[in-house]
Amino acid sequence: MLANAAPALTVSGMSSYDAIIVGSGHNGMICAAYLAQAGKKVAVFERRGTVGGAVCTDTTKIPGYKIDVGSSAHVMIHQTPVLADLELSKYGLEYLEMDPWAYYPLPGQPGKGIAFYRDVEKTCQSIAEISPKDAEAYRTFVDAWGKLNEGVFDAFLKPPTPWNLVSTMFGRSLKGSDHMNMVRKLMGPYGQLVLETFEHEALRTAIIWLAAQSGPPPSEAASGDFAGWHAMYHQSGMKRAKGGSGALTQALKKRIIADGGEVFEDAPVKRIITSNGRATGIELENGDRHEAKAVVAATHIKTTLDNFLADCPDLPDEIRQRSKSLRVGNGFGMIVRCAMESLPDYPGFNYDNKGVGEMHRGLQLLCPSREALDAAYGDYLAGRPPEKPIPLVMTFSSLDDTLAPAGKHVMFVWGQYHPYELRNGEHWDDIADREADKLLAAVDEYAPGTSAKVIDRYIQTPLEIERLHGMLRANVMHLEMSFDQMFCFRPMPELSSYKIPAIKGLYLTGASTHPGGGVWGASGHNTAKLMLKEQKRWSK
Repeated sequence: MLANAAPALTVSGMSSYDAIIVGSGHNGMICAAYLAQAGKKVAVFERRGTVGGAVCTDTTKIPGYKIDVGSSAHVMIHQTPVLADLELSKYGLEYLEMDPWAYYPLPGQPGKGIAFYRDVEKTCQSIAEISPKDAEAYRTFVDAWGKLNEGVFDAFLKPPTPWNLVSTMFGRSLKGSDHMNMVRKLMGPYGQLVLETFEHEALRTAIIWLAAQSGPPPSEAASGDFAGWHAMYHQSGMKRAKGGSGALTQALKKRIIADGGEVFEDAPVKRIITSNGRATGIELENGDRHEAKAVVAATHIKTTLDNFLADCPDLPDEIRQRSKSLRVGNGFGMIVRCAMESLPDYPGFNYDNKGVGEMHRGLQLLCPSREALDAAYGDYLAGRPPEKPIPLVMTFSSLDDTLAPAGKHVMFVWGQYHPYELRNGEHWDDIADREADKLLAAVDEYAPGTSAKVIDRYIQTPLEIERLHGMLRANVMHLEMSFDQMFCFRPMPELSSYKIPAIKGLYLTGASTHPGGGVWGASGHNTAKLMLKEQKRWSK
């Protein structure tokens, strides 16, 4: 399906562009939008019937409800220049503030919890109700790690060269700690960082559970900043795109078309065409070919190397071999998307006349203890679903009444540490309902009766996540977010500069590249800026 006018044809009968973007995830769309804004003739090709990749909202999974099928909370994109540069508010994009952005109900203590607000002092007041000493420690923690991560974020908006990393990440004052001690904390496990910083188990558990959403377990070395990044949420806040997560990519689509670009949906790409060491276009599954001076692969790096370039004589053999050793991991988690009669009712808390409480606005962190998290991870390592899954609950209809019919709601329940490859003889298609029931039962332990309020549900097991999004083995970050696959090692040192050097005009973007997964837009921004800087190399 073509989103606007038919493309111009060359003498050979193939459409011709300055740049073709393969895949319409938000990074690919952002890259395309920057190029189109700069006057380049751009086309995006998407295999599914709608753009967005994992930043997509579906109205068919549960009729009458807008159901995100990938990301939900948009965080760090608000610290990039993307939204302002592309003026996406003019194309229908509106954001709603989640405040508090996260809430941790204390297990077994009705009416008590920790609220994480955008305002640091208000958050400290909430923490002080259970631990005055930790409130002071939290203030110092946010200040110190905020200073460091401002530099880290600058590094995220540039190609990850060693000089860029050193000059931006460590060229700032590390207030609240001496330099060597901060480096020690960076190189240590984030679980250890949290334990040595805070005393109260509830606060420890809340921060560790949120940090775990990036993938590596709390014990992993060189993961300290997964907890330290917590400080940045106070700067950017967490926000929801009104109308669903996919409102971001729909606005990008409108922006691309307004600037003369084209968007093809239901147009799966078969291969990227190269000739004499140069990318020259693409071939679709239906046999159609399209020429381009540059091609951007906005897909999983293994899909790019192993599928789109499978028969490419210009791809070095060593890159093919390195692709085999990339660590994709064994899945990440699963999610149950629910249409609801009403919102979860956490005992002891106050609600307005519509049943909406403060905690409903943010991520509801329902992890009973660090030991429970360790147990779930142990099951994951053993290749079986967690005996006691740990939910992270999102109820965005409390902020946005466009997501559900009047008086109804949506609830998304994410469970971490559900392995893609099961080693216990089971198959995800056979156990999807059972595991969804277990996740909802875990919510019931905090908010009794929640599962009885479910009208309908869409279950995304690890296998379903892979099928829908092409995220291999259901790793929503594409590749493990471990130190050896981050920064100038992502996806591998030879490809960390957003391009394949052996093939002129072939660029990379997306979660497989620096800085990794999540709704950032930094990769798409960086790839576009690099292409425009190098346009003389590929536009001849």
